[in-house]
Amino acid sequence: MPKDCRGLEMTAASDTAVEAYDLTIRAYLAFARDTGDRLKAAYAADADMPMSHCLKGYFFQLFSNPALHPKADQALAQAQSAADARGANTRERTHIAALAAWRAGDLRKATALWEAILIEHPRDILALKLGHFTHFYLGDAAELRDSVARVLPCWSESTPDYGYVLAMRAFGLEEAGDYAEAEKAGRRSVEINREDSWGVHAVAHVLEMQGRAKEGIAWVADLRPSWSKANNFRFHVSWHQALFHFEREEYGEALALYDGEFRAERTDDILDLSNAIAMLWRLEDEGVSVGGRWDELAAIAERRSDDRVLAFADAHFAMALAAGGRAERAAAMAQAMSAAKAGGRVTEAPILRGIGAALAGAILAFRRGDFAAVVERLYPRRHEVRDIGGSRAQRDVFARLLIRAALAAGRPKLARALLAERAARNPNSAWTWKRSADALAALGDAAGAAAARARAARLLAA
Repeated sequence: MPKDCRGLEMTAASDTAVEAYDLTIRAYLAFARDTGDRLKAAYAADADMPMSHCLKGYFFQLFSNPALHPKADQALAQAQSAADARGANTRERTHIAALAAWRAGDLRKATALWEAILIEHPRDILALKLGHFTHFYLGDAAELRDSVARVLPCWSESTPDYGYVLAMRAFGLEEAGDYAEAEKAGRRSVEINREDSWGVHAVAHVLEMQGRAKEGIAWVADLRPSWSKANNFRFHVSWHQALFHFEREEYGEALALYDGEFRAERTDDILDLSNAIAMLWRLEDEGVSVGGRWDELAAIAERRSDDRVLAFADAHFAMALAAGGRAERAAAMAQAMSAAKAGGRVTEAPILRGIGAALAGAILAFRRGDFAAVVERLYPRRHEVRDIGGSRAQRDVFARLLIRAALAAGRPKLARALLAERAARNPNSAWTWKRSADALAALGDAAGAAAARARAARLLAA
């Protein structure tokens, strides 16, 4: 039986077909723009390789777009048929079962199947990467870290694509709060392969979480010739660069990156949309005029407001609808989220009904100026926000919303407490100290407020 480049047995017509499959996997890991062409080459070499059909189904699922679900179903049926006709091995059949679970909306079962594969075949980098994706959107930072730790002893720098594994390790460590080890692994992954956008991205997250915005701007800018070759993931790396500028209150630079890079192509991809929506919300929250930029985002959000695929996406759609003057549609969406059924969304339905609907309601209340309602809805459940998935950096927009609401609702003691919690995690955020000054001033602590403002000024001047 032919084997892939890491020694895994493949049901395939020839070594040539397996090589074409390997190149497709590598393109996927690299966020390469020619990934689809690579898959077509694998089909040309063997039109009925079970794992090529399964991979195609995975790719359609990764878009998190219901419009592509029929194509994912077709790929699943083809994979099952090919496995029966060709006699696929246990590992391959488990992959097909994972795709079936994913199509049923059971992300936890799909993830468990990928993890089962990795126990037996720790060099199955496809199972590792897909599990990395679902751990991320399940908000499970510990598993994001530990999934890679479990297989790492079976890899070495001589194993093909080891750098991509290090990049996943780096991101998992960062999300779990181990910034020093995350930065070390991320920088090494980029040393191995400068075009590893996930490694670039992992280090950017470390720098963001530690308030090292000036270093972050330089890190992303210096590696631009490499990550800019990626597919639409390059827009997310550009978003990180804009986020660093935002943290330094360089709002013009952030808007220039919005218009010229990460929203230059007006796609409906959920990552592209979340980049844009979260940045506009942050900018407006700081008093920056964003003009008519909400219009196109709100229009797309309205078209996709019935998706119910990921609570992370729906929360961002609610932001775009509320900010784009479509409050009625946002309210209807929040109501639908609170009544989400399990059919086709086994894992997401309870999240949508719970913190997803609460977030959507809080966003609407914030936009209409009912700040007390925001605090009432969100404060008791703020730690559940992680359940919608996404990164710490992405979810931070919701943490800021709660702090702003507490200040505006006349709850300065609550704001002070939330800000103290925030400063303990990252003492180098100028925004945190400026808002701390607001809370302290409202409490009559003029000296404390002045000290907080001075600290923010020093951070911005550094």
